[in-house]
Amino acid sequence: MKSGAKNNNVNELKIGWGTRIAYGCGDTACNVVFGMISTLLTLFYTDYVGISAATVGLVMLLSRAFDGVSDAVMGVIVEKTKSKWGKARPWILWMSIPYAVCAVLLFTVPQTKESIQFLYMFVTYNLVTTVCYTAINLPYSSLSALMTRSSMERDMLSIVRMGISPFGRILAVTCTMPVVKLFGDDQAAWAKTMALWAVIALILLIICFLKCEEKVEIKAKEKQEKVPLGKALKALVTNAYFWAVVILWTMQNGIYCITGTILPYYCKYIFENDTWMYSALYLTETLLIVAVTFFSPILLKRFGKRNMSLAGVVLALAGQILFFVNPYSFRWMLLSCIIRAIGLAPLNSVVFGFLGDVVEYGQWKTHLRQESLIFAGSSVGMKVGAGLTSAIITGLLSGAGYVSSATGGVVQPESAVEMIVNIYKVGPMVVWVVVLITLLFYKLDKKYPIIMEELMEREARGEM
Repeated sequence: MKSGAKNNNVNELKIGWGTRIAYGCGDTACNVVFGMISTLLTLFYTDYVGISAATVGLVMLLSRAFDGVSDAVMGVIVEKTKSKWGKARPWILWMSIPYAVCAVLLFTVPQTKESIQFLYMFVTYNLVTTVCYTAINLPYSSLSALMTRSSMERDMLSIVRMGISPFGRILAVTCTMPVVKLFGDDQAAWAKTMALWAVIALILLIICFLKCEEKVEIKAKEKQEKVPLGKALKALVTNAYFWAVVILWTMQNGIYCITGTILPYYCKYIFENDTWMYSALYLTETLLIVAVTFFSPILLKRFGKRNMSLAGVVLALAGQILFFVNPYSFRWMLLSCIIRAIGLAPLNSVVFGFLGDVVEYGQWKTHLRQESLIFAGSSVGMKVGAGLTSAIITGLLSGAGYVSSATGGVVQPESAVEMIVNIYKVGPMVVWVVVLITLLFYKLDKKYPIIMEELMEREARGEM
């Protein structure tokens, strides 16, 4: 039992705050670009380049099909990667510069025929999301399971990650419109603004790479024969808790996609103010999520991941129902955002902790350890869900008669304005109900201590 005890002690070592913050810097960098893509990119395409909402939706829908495949491929690539830095960590370094460059290319759509614009959008959108973002974010996410096997330490990594990563979104979403207007409020201004954000993202990725090391070593896995892809995929799809966390991560990103995409339209066409009102609403909700996220360790210690997330979802659902009282009032929307933010924060803070636990559960159930494949599979669900959400939103806007124009001053038909309101009202309700049902059936928190005890005993015998 001595070798097993040693392995257990190594993997239970406390991770310092410097490393936790450096790990969070990685997702902050990802959020700078992903925040732009999931919130403001649609507005840029329709209102600054003049591309129809239907065309934008088609690009995003088609791209997500490729994006989902790229996650699965990247999961296999990471599992096979061997370098002096490990198998996940080096990808953060290798892809950081291509990621920053391609992010700027998103906002340099040529003023030409719509067919050429469609092709340019499709290529650049996929370079960023399908290739660069996937090749950074998937290894980055699986890195937490390679840094420690302690569920509590993984939860703390998730909490710090989700506590500071929103500042990437804040930079992208809250500051972009003022900076764009400062640079001339045209298409070129968007490219200049994205260039600033890309440099910041690059620096944060380098910090993450330098400070976060892979320390989990399982001797039994090193002795294990090569696992056929079919067997690995079977182990993945038969993991019930994998599917539960796929739903949770997809819905968590779905709420950001719905509210983030529609909010700039809402402020522009319902409140007739797309600058300070938009920034105020987004900043209020995001900063509250950050504040409550850093309070989450207290709730986590007392109630566990599942119970605190469940209570938060109930509160978020109540906050969304409150919005129905007066959807045309800025004050009611602000109050709804405040309540919703407090409710979302618990799930938001530990969603990647859930994924880490699924890795250990999968090893316990199937005798296969699949850090990268589990995170890859979950990312497929998240990205496909986000792509479908974006496509549905743009499809609904197009069907309601939304008028795209790069000249500004467009008066939208009443049907389009009503659709904007209805999407913001009903979309989040659907998300919260799905999350509520999923968490009610989630029981892994109770099983986890017994699972880890059995795994330590197995590994001490040289078994998986």
